[in-house]
Amino acid sequence: MKTSISTPLRLYLIRHSETEWALNHRHTGRTDIPLTANGESEARELGKHLQNIQFSHVLTSPLKRAQQTCALVGLDQVPEIEPDLVEWDYGDYEGKQSVNIRKERPDWNVFRDGCPHGEIPTQISVRADRLIARLRIMDGNIALFSHGQFGGVLATRWIGLAVDEAQHFPLGTASISIFTFDPHHPDVPIIALWNVSHEILNCQKLV
Repeated sequence: MKTSISTPLRLYLIRHSETEWALNHRHTGRTDIPLTANGESEARELGKHLQNIQFSHVLTSPLKRAQQTCALVGLDQVPEIEPDLVEWDYGDYEGKQSVNIRKERPDWNVFRDGCPHGEIPTQISVRADRLIARLRIMDGNIALFSHGQFGGVLATRWIGLAVDEAQHFPLGTASISIFTFDPHHPDVPIIALWNVSHEILNCQKLV
């Protein structure tokens, strides 16, 4: 459902900043690790591009790395904890690198196969769809502080693609993406911006 013309829905998806495990390409699901010092600096830099935007809601994953990023970005609104923004539950693959998982399962793809004793694609699709349904009855600019692989799933479900297509939507740390609707076709959800880092934003204006 399209929101009001005067305050169209515009979702700003912010992936959390650098952590030690992100730096080492280890799957970080429910392990609650903090940002690195560099990650803290990334978040502050990212905040320079968001602080002049009027947000109607700020939602964050309950995990420490997302909440820290949210706090360091420094938006005026008090953030709301949104459990559905949490990262994929990697189960037995928590803390492992994809390269090592594929030594045992050469064709493994999290977006197609899920994780043993963790979430499977059907479950994460339901979670993303549930969140999107709630977001679509809101309006204005909404900041979402979340995670890499769940962020990719959210993007694919926003535009009606299957979860396995999320493999084509990688997210870097401390990046901004924007989901909204086509202004010429107000019922068509679009991705207006994808995976833009603060370094790139320093060279252009965030709209």
